[in-house]
Amino acid sequence: MRTREQETLLTPAEVAKLFRVDPKTVTRWAQAGKLSSIRTLGGHRRYRRGEVTRLLAESEGDEGER
Repeated sequence: MRTREQETLLTPAEVAKLFRVDPKTVTRWAQAGKLSSIRTLGGHRRYRRGEVTRLLAESEGDEGER
């Protein structure tokens, strides 16, 4: 089982690159509740790699159904 400290966190830019969208889109997804984020002490958003990977797999699956 992974502990919180072991989980890899991604920046908005890293998530945006995976989805091929603008980093501001990733922030909007977090605000809309589509993707949860963690705030650093400096107030920056970070995203859990596992959650991002699942969302990416779901979005790729949706594209295949079209």
